Amino acid sequence: MMKSKIPEGPLSEKWSTYKAKAKLVNPANRKKLNIIVVGTGLAGASCAASLAEQGYNIKSFCFQDSPRRAHSVAAQGGVNAAKNYKNDGDSTFRMFYDTIKGGDFRSREANVYRLAECSAHLIDHAVAQGVPFAREYAGYLNNRSFGGVQVSRTFYARGQTGQQLLLGAYQALERQAALGKVTLYTRHEMLELVVIDGKAKGIIARNLETGKLERHTADAVVLASGGYGKVYYLSTLAMGCNSSAVWRAHKKGAYMAGVSWIQFHPTSLPQHGENQSKLTLMSESLRNDGRIWVPKRADDDRNANSIPEEERDYYLERRYPSFGNLAPRDISSRAAKERIDAGHGVGPMKNAIYLDFSDAIKAQGKDKIEAKYSNLFSMYEKITGINAYQEPMLISPSAHFTMGGLWVDYELMTTIPGLFALGEANFADHGANRLGANSLLQACVDGYFIAPYTIPNYLAGELNATKFDIDHPAFEEAENAVRRQLDRFLHTNGTLSADYFHKKIGRLLYEKCGLSRSRKNLEEAIIEIRELKASFEKDLRITGDNTLNSELEKAGRIADYIELAELMCYDALQREESCGAHFREEYQTPDGEAVRNDEDFCYVSAWEWKGQNNVPELHKEPLVFEAVELAVRSYK
Repeated sequence: MMKSKIPEGPLSEKWSTYKAKAKLVNPANRKKLNIIVVGTGLAGASCAASLAEQGYNIKSFCFQDSPRRAHSVAAQGGVNAAKNYKNDGDSTFRMFYDTIKGGDFRSREANVYRLAECSAHLIDHAVAQGVPFAREYAGYLNNRSFGGVQVSRTFYARGQTGQQLLLGAYQALERQAALGKVTLYTRHEMLELVVIDGKAKGIIARNLETGKLERHTADAVVLASGGYGKVYYLSTLAMGCNSSAVWRAHKKGAYMAGVSWIQFHPTSLPQHGENQSKLTLMSESLRNDGRIWVPKRADDDRNANSIPEEERDYYLERRYPSFGNLAPRDISSRAAKERIDAGHGVGPMKNAIYLDFSDAIKAQGKDKIEAKYSNLFSMYEKITGINAYQEPMLISPSAHFTMGGLWVDYELMTTIPGLFALGEANFADHGANRLGANSLLQACVDGYFIAPYTIPNYLAGELNATKFDIDHPAFEEAENAVRRQLDRFLHTNGTLSADYFHKKIGRLLYEKCGLSRSRKNLEEAIIEIRELKASFEKDLRITGDNTLNSELEKAGRIADYIELAELMCYDALQREESCGAHFREEYQTPDGEAVRNDEDFCYVSAWEWKGQNNVPELHKEPLVFEAVELAVRSYK
């Protein structure tokens, strides 16, 4: 079932070879074909707009009140592209290698090279859409650096890059909606995938304003529903972000891959109390000019500005001199946790580190720092009351991006024919760790440049296939399953809220399947998750009815989170090595660096659902490296 479908030939020619041989659909036939796209972030909106432009009929679903509210808006720092505008040695191959190395050699060569290859086209495309990228005085597009690289390839629109890119995709989507090629279903949540004769043929969606369950048919289904980092409860993600679309597809036969590869962002605002519901992301771009440090003396309560230079530990610069403050996210986050755990944390809860701009302001002037980061500094002061021009920011690692997701082949199709997964919903490009500014890139490349070739290649074989309507027994069965679950939530009559269980599963994962893992903790976590699941099934209390009810929405998402959390722990337990964001305490060097095991674990772990209360089945996709040599990942 797991065939990667990587084209033959040299790495640099694989995508061109695929496009030259891909099957096409006659323009007159495209209007006969229907495609469902779940999610309206950068991946979903760009895919829906591009396919509608070709002439296909698109149904676009999002649970927000507008496609503009998709979580892509939260990405701040930039989007990568190998254009070498700084003439500093960048190239498609260097970007490909940086991404492969950044992911700790746990991703497919062909997919990653295609990402780098398409990156330059995206910038031209976005500029044509009117995305206001930062420019130098002469008018050229400006670049900055991000973690894990030694060149400047990140294009940015102040600290609003995701928002500006999403507005471009949204305009393209709305244009197609106005032309009648896209039907928008806002405030709708996908709750089940419909599979007929082994192929994805539709979804069951719930109208969140009325509670009505709706059946929608299609010739192909695209999931672009984002990542599942909110399983940790306290994360950089919005409260509405969830895993339900991909998890319901997983339970219908789509494999999940790399599930425990969870990125912790090193520059988030720290937790400040027990009652907050999310953490705020501060762009990684701040690490271009900010220096990260902690007091050398443990439990130092002095004000940051009163601590002399010789009593400050610039630990990233000390441990990773080649990359310094721009070490990759996984390494930077673990280094911060190590300092905090050793008693050098700062702030009211002693759970933070300093990000200091005093040297940059002295060297460049406050006006230059304002020009680069003023909106980020303003956001920080609005939230914390601290002026970061005058004293260091307090930052801390927090759950952020999921490198894992639905397993997909080179065409971005899952193990269910006709079901595609784009952007953060799939596992494809980042390996065990994502380099900063590659998230927006993958979402856009998947939607604008890959899916418009690969989905028609699949649909060309579906023109003469049997058409199914919503009266098919598979739709009836899927809707009844959803209805039974909703009724069960409403009639459990326990005493505990959905949020109670969300906080419990989040805290458990932070402690036992977070920045570091161990066999003992993971085995304990699996037992505790099963106990929590049993409690959820008998102790949940949902008030209200089956109409407009946000608590009922939460219950379904948290039920999925609990099952997903168990799979995350199985995945982390099975992978007896440390790689990227997966750090097993048993596998490290004496100075705390990750020890990878290429002989036994150079593969993608893909998991098959085997039913409630059954152990999932592991499938292995071997990773073959022809263009690069496997090397110890070092940023020293």
